[in-house]
Amino acid sequence: MRRVAAAPAAVLVVVSWAACGSGGILRQYEYEEDTYLGLDGTATVYVNASLAALNVLRGTSFDIRQGARLDRAQVRAFFASPSVRVDAVTGFRRSARQFVHVKLTVPDILRLHDTAPFGWSTYQLDRQGDQYVFKQTVGRAADRDIGNVGWTGRELVAFRLHLPSKIRYHNALPGNLKRGNILVWEQPLGARRRGELLVLDARMETQSILYRTILLFGATFLVVAAVFAVLLWAIVHRKGR
Repeated sequence: MRRVAAAPAAVLVVVSWAACGSGGILRQYEYEEDTYLGLDGTATVYVNASLAALNVLRGTSFDIRQGARLDRAQVRAFFASPSVRVDAVTGFRRSARQFVHVKLTVPDILRLHDTAPFGWSTYQLDRQGDQYVFKQTVGRAADRDIGNVGWTGRELVAFRLHLPSKIRYHNALPGNLKRGNILVWEQPLGARRRGELLVLDARMETQSILYRTILLFGATFLVVAAVFAVLLWAIVHRKGR
């Protein structure tokens, strides 16, 4: 059953600059991946990142000079590959840096490693008995030197998984399971530059939340219809008498 959830682009852009951590301290994300996974291996992936972070982490050469115009075609070309479809590229500015928001449709999550932007990760999605196991291992970054871009050392990198069914196990830190089926892993930007290994491990049920919701709705409808039919029969029968 195909099911890839999608979130409005504006919501993700807002999250990238307005997400708050413990104690209400503003959290500064320079690179974010949001993966909406389907049980069949399809996915929708959103990337929010500063051009500076892409240059450092992925070895790109985007123009990060003050006042430089965003070249959407260049960003699209970087993310495009036979393994993905680039659906949208938008830009915004924050802290005097240019950021991009990219939406990608991924027919097979296991092939995402073949694309340059995601070549630092390996992916696994297997059915093991009565559960699916998903694992993403994020390895070495390019760690390209781009000079001083105003970073303070508090910048973060985030990877989020939006899973389609009930989660049985995950290795995210306590408190990083959001709204029942969203998992979050974070690293300081400096740690990601050094390529410190990050493993996203999650196990989930084989029946999607959407499918279970449809079944529940269908069962409720049948019960309501049966009750209505009984009441209608009773009314007609009483009038007949």
